[in-house]
Amino acid sequence: MLEIIVLTIFIAIISNLFLSRLHIPTIIGYIATGAIITYFMNLTDASQSKTLEIVAEFGIVFLMFTIGLEFSIHHLVKMRKEVFLYGGLQVGLSAVVFYLVGHYYFGVEPKASIVIAAALSLSSTAIVLKILNSNREINKEYGKRSLGILIFQDIMVIPILLMISIFSAESVSLGSLLLKTLFDAAILFVVLWGFGRYILDPFLGEVVKSNSDEIFIGSVLFLVIGASTLAHDLGFSYSLGAFIAGMIISETRYKYQVEADLIPFRDLLLGIFFITVGMQINFSIVAEYYMTILGLLLLFTVVKMSIIYLLLRWTAGQRVALKTSLALFQLGEFGLVVFELAGSHSLVDPTISQVLIVTIILSMILT
Repeated sequence: MLEIIVLTIFIAIISNLFLSRLHIPTIIGYIATGAIITYFMNLTDASQSKTLEIVAEFGIVFLMFTIGLEFSIHHLVKMRKEVFLYGGLQVGLSAVVFYLVGHYYFGVEPKASIVIAAALSLSSTAIVLKILNSNREINKEYGKRSLGILIFQDIMVIPILLMISIFSAESVSLGSLLLKTLFDAAILFVVLWGFGRYILDPFLGEVVKSNSDEIFIGSVLFLVIGASTLAHDLGFSYSLGAFIAGMIISETRYKYQVEADLIPFRDLLLGIFFITVGMQINFSIVAEYYMTILGLLLLFTVVKMSIIYLLLRWTAGQRVALKTSLALFQLGEFGLVVFELAGSHSLVDPTISQVLIVTIILSMILT
């Protein structure tokens, strides 16, 4: 396994050095690395698969933590129109269209169609924010509209994760299952909110007094993994706990210090996640369903761009509407998380999941 890790790092470095000369995002290099490693190393035995699942889980956990860290109640209040009006309409309308297509045209069963539609309505926070920040366009009109819609999409992370937990549970009574889920969710939020409200700030204050970067980073990692473990013990995904941990830390006075200290390896953690995404590509399924994949890619792109453009055309102007729709047309990395979780809970057929994963990857490349 050590040889595979070393080879993975080597291929990631070489591929990204090559792609950087072509001004292609490193995310593509990481995905290509995962695909190459899986194809040529034939990673199929149980021990290797289990190890890769653990690595993928950690990649997802830290991805959701960074998304939560970018989330702010202050931003939510300040941009409430962009967030709740435009974001809510974009996600709602996109999900309805995708549900109708999935359930009535492709014959996907209702629960799976709901999960798929919700996941496909989201865009790539990681890619869009990185592009907007690097181009210094986050404060431009279309950048603000894009950010507002992305914030609402990030809010939708919580109900989608809860939805997967509810749909995947084996229970006769939906009412009792929903009640238990809400009760467990209340416990999770109360415990983490109480910790963040009364303990986290003084705790991090004492850690800062130590003047040790290692202790500070270790404490943050402890909080992330601890929140993820608590969420998992209550029957939710690790991702939900990590997302909430990011939200809690974002409300403290140490948010920017956490961001600054995580910058050196935050992108590496995201790189691990995207490598595991590449590892999920099944080339035989791609070869068999390539026409379906291209058709879905066109459908998803047209639907999302049309909805965003029409929502903004009469209030923000044609130029802002077009640029916002071009920024957010892609499918998001959270869709990869959803299909990974839904697949592990047998909510989505493996073939459908694989086709959608490849479609998401292609849409991210197009961005």
